[in-house]
Amino acid sequence: MMHRPLDRRTFVRALGVAAAVPTLATAGHRSNRASDDELTVGVIGCGGRGTGAAVNALQAGPNVRVVAMGDLFPDRLASSLGHLGQQTEADRVDVPESRQFVGFDAFQGVIDAGCDLVILATPPGFRPQHFEAAIAADKHVFMEKPVAVDAAGVRKVIEAAAAAGAKKRSVVAGTQRRHEACYLDAMERIHRGDIGRLVAGRCYWNMGGLWNVEAQGDRTDVENQIRNWLYYTWLSGDHIVEQHVHNLDVMNWAFQATPQRVFGVGGRQARTGDSFGHIFDHFALEYAYPEDRFVSSMCRQQVGTDGRVEEILSGTEGVATLSSGRAVLTGPNAWKFTGGQTNPYVQEHVDLQASIRGDGAYLNEGKRIAESTLTAIMGREAAYTGKTITWEEALASEQDLMPDVMEFSTMPRPGVSIPGRTTFDRSDDGRSKDG
Repeated sequence: MMHRPLDRRTFVRALGVAAAVPTLATAGHRSNRASDDELTVGVIGCGGRGTGAAVNALQAGPNVRVVAMGDLFPDRLASSLGHLGQQTEADRVDVPESRQFVGFDAFQGVIDAGCDLVILATPPGFRPQHFEAAIAADKHVFMEKPVAVDAAGVRKVIEAAAAAGAKKRSVVAGTQRRHEACYLDAMERIHRGDIGRLVAGRCYWNMGGLWNVEAQGDRTDVENQIRNWLYYTWLSGDHIVEQHVHNLDVMNWAFQATPQRVFGVGGRQARTGDSFGHIFDHFALEYAYPEDRFVSSMCRQQVGTDGRVEEILSGTEGVATLSSGRAVLTGPNAWKFTGGQTNPYVQEHVDLQASIRGDGAYLNEGKRIAESTLTAIMGREAAYTGKTITWEEALASEQDLMPDVMEFSTMPRPGVSIPGRTTFDRSDDGRSKDG
């Protein structure tokens, strides 16, 4: 089995959360709020990204306060809270023990604590459930990318995003390029035709290694895998989904479309030890877009290799080259970005808070990031299976990698995909299988 689930049972708690959750007295969850109204923030997922997003939210505006935090692991919550306490904005971190939640249902504790806005930054496999719960509770949401690891999760996010739109709940995803001045300026020029008709694209996230957490004998399989979540498809979606989604999102943005199909290769050559789970360490794919246009996509995480993180867009009259802090167009309308810009990790929170308060355009990025996530998922499955995967097949797939039950229990490490043997299964449980 490529994607091995836990048994499907009712969701249970691993660690207790108080039955009666203290709530804050807030001004309510209005779509339009006065600019001097305080926004209260709850953080779900207290790793590096969740902690960073909380800091960015505080940096984005003076009338913001972090009031609730939750994580599966108490040590992660304590570490995050300690880090926040060392920031210049520490006076706006007000998280007493009564609003600290630990366990698999910690997300619900944070949501029920009465905050206006929640930050969703757990491993991506949990994102659809947490987003659905947040919108059902009328929260505004900042959610890290990607927003799912399979089609079932993508569909859940799209449905919740539609509900957010109906309620006018603001939603921003952690695709900071969409809020970065150089990208916004370049994309405006591309869309108005400064490089002619867009015909092809290339995108890369090639880098060395990343962190990993060695398994501990006194921990269950589930705990070991979640603490080392990057290397398990059911948690991260593989690095093409977890990381390369940034570049693929830019391609969808530039082409103003989603791909029709994808094929390519991938494998696991440099990272083969047990501490690297079962994901691939490189992918190379070709996406077909409408009107006979295509995108070449490449990503790898291999120590000692050359790095390259950028997007290149080719038009009939020029080329655009984009990367964080840099945008250049060549051709008759040659141009280079020379303006200043806010840190995009802060700017995305500035824009979200403006949307919540009614000071800026209403933002709901849920469907868009779900589509970019599916773009990455279909690429993963094309490499895992060695088959061409269409957009329709990917979106309709019943593949569901997340278990219905979650507890600290036994869960053998899934096997590594073998192209030509692993299949993108269409059975009721939707899991890829060796054939």
